[in-house]
Amino acid sequence: MSEKKNPIKVGEVGLYDARQLGVPKMLLLGVQHTFAMFGATVLVPILTGLSVSTTLLMAGLGTLLFHLITKGKVPAFLGSSFAFLGGYSAVAPRLADGAANTELLPYACGGVLIAGLVYVLMSGLISVFGIRRIMRFFPPVVTGPIIISIGLILAPTAINNASQNWLLAMIALAVIIICNIWGKGMVKIVPILLGILVSYVVAVFMGEVNFDAISSANVFSMAPLSLPKFSFSAVVTIMPIALATMMEHIGDMAAISATTGKNYLNDPGLHRTLLGDGLATSLSALGGGPANTTYGENTGVLALTKVYDPRVMRIAALVAIILSFFPKFGAAIETVPPAIIGGVSFMLYGMISAIGIRNVVENKVDFTQSRNLIIAAVILVSALGFNSIGGLTIHITEMVTINLSGLAIAAISGIVLNAVIPGNDYQFGEHNPDHDAIVYEE
Repeated sequence: MSEKKNPIKVGEVGLYDARQLGVPKMLLLGVQHTFAMFGATVLVPILTGLSVSTTLLMAGLGTLLFHLITKGKVPAFLGSSFAFLGGYSAVAPRLADGAANTELLPYACGGVLIAGLVYVLMSGLISVFGIRRIMRFFPPVVTGPIIISIGLILAPTAINNASQNWLLAMIALAVIIICNIWGKGMVKIVPILLGILVSYVVAVFMGEVNFDAISSANVFSMAPLSLPKFSFSAVVTIMPIALATMMEHIGDMAAISATTGKNYLNDPGLHRTLLGDGLATSLSALGGGPANTTYGENTGVLALTKVYDPRVMRIAALVAIILSFFPKFGAAIETVPPAIIGGVSFMLYGMISAIGIRNVVENKVDFTQSRNLIIAAVILVSALGFNSIGGLTIHITEMVTINLSGLAIAAISGIVLNAVIPGNDYQFGEHNPDHDAIVYEE
């Protein structure tokens, strides 16, 4: 007689196969992951002027592509990356009336597409030379200040939006803080979404919401797709951001590995997860969507439910794709007043910089060493200083002009200084406590 297996329940430690929960619970778990990523994912197109429907479609397709490349082993969802907001702002800033810069957005997407290919290049280098050897060129003393700079560069945008109605902005910010600090369960996982919803309701009662876009939108149609365009200045402005987001990707993979108890950096391997993330980003940009990235919000859901089956993430991806076919849904998102976006950005942009600080602290970067102080100082001053004057324009010939953003100059400067100044003793995975739990095999 065969041994009878005990049923597995949601929340039980060691739950890996969601199929034993049954289809209804699997679907519910998938929808939960969709809501966990939703607030942050749709906020990126709202801030940049990209299509919400296209963003949802590309997030779903990108997640499925990631799972295909990683052999369906990693329970990760890929949503819109906030790290590239600085690049979009530099290449395709919104017009004076707040409208999307439809003329320049395709060039920003072109830069994002190339940035995704940087992931592919890094994946190949790791496969050939090993992870430790490659990551010596991108230590936390370089990537940390770059991430810090991204948030600080975006800070004025948050203030400008919030200043249109400080009451709405502060309500959104207060709800996010309250839910994140004192919330329980799903409330704690989706504070951004709740912050938008609560402040939006207040905005409706204040008469600050225009519903014309919803009434004019179709009920059902394909998400609008647009091909990217390419310019050298847009590429060199956005491409270096990939150096910072690759570090974020590695941290996410380490966090998911620690949560599930499986070493995804070794199996299916960091080269595969980087390849999947990079190709998902390039695919999204190819259709007119934002850069994709693995989402920490969904890692929080994994820790909460103890359900680690990647199939649940694929259900969430399918839900995102289905939502993309309903333009009224996207139009409703676009009615969110700029002041609410400012209040949300108040938190998010600050968190980007805080993540950079955490990156430096957790990796124990020693700022008593002159080389580290010099590298960080040059990165921060280059990023903020050159950004304040609109970047740097280099005239090669009468026909060839290179425009470098502050962020691009900062990234290039940091990488070069780290390479030429003696004393680079960084060993990937050695200092970060999250990484220490993972054994890296060459």
